[in-house]
Amino acid sequence: MIIQLSSGMGPIECRAAVGGIYRALCTEYPDITMITCRKGEAEGTYSSVTFSTEENLANLEGTVEWICKSPYRPGHKRKNWFIDSSIIPLPDEMDVNVNESDLRIEHFHAGGHGGQNVNKVETGVRVTHLPTGITVTSTTERSQFLNKKDAICKLAAVLKQLNADEKSRHKKHAWSKHAGIVRGNPVRVYKGEDFKLVKDNTLSNLNLTNLDL
Repeated sequence: MIIQLSSGMGPIECRAAVGGIYRALCTEYPDITMITCRKGEAEGTYSSVTFSTEENLANLEGTVEWICKSPYRPGHKRKNWFIDSSIIPLPDEMDVNVNESDLRIEHFHAGGHGGQNVNKVETGVRVTHLPTGITVTSTTERSQFLNKKDAICKLAAVLKQLNADEKSRHKKHAWSKHAGIVRGNPVRVYKGEDFKLVKDNTLSNLNLTNLDL
């Protein structure tokens, strides 16, 4: 699964939210791998981050809220910041059109689940798109062939998304897809500079109160 976090056209606090929420997700789901990013103007901030994970995070799609007083503008009254979380759909097999001469393909021991076959054979596949430097990996399947196919499919999806973003920027509507981030009913809410998860619409055992700072 490939997911993109975006600050849309929000201020620096939204870009800080993208960075902080991405790092929080990496702690929660250790297999997350960053594919591409657009850094913000301050350390640890991003206007967008695209990452892959073998976890099913379909319920993460939507608006994510960060509740925190601005670390950049002391005295600013606003403390609710919103970002967009979008799932980048993988293309159908017939839509995958990546020139393999542009790829560097590496194999590695996948480890983890999968039994002895996974442990003895280098079933994991890492694919690097040489013109852009974008790297994706796949360890889901039990064979190099299927993992290569999966990795190239992921790469095609990312390249397609990058192409769409580039066209938007040429039209001077950068991040137009995320310009109208919906602020109501966020799928998740994080709080404070440590990005503590305090609300998750897919779970019921989190603290949903005392969200105001």
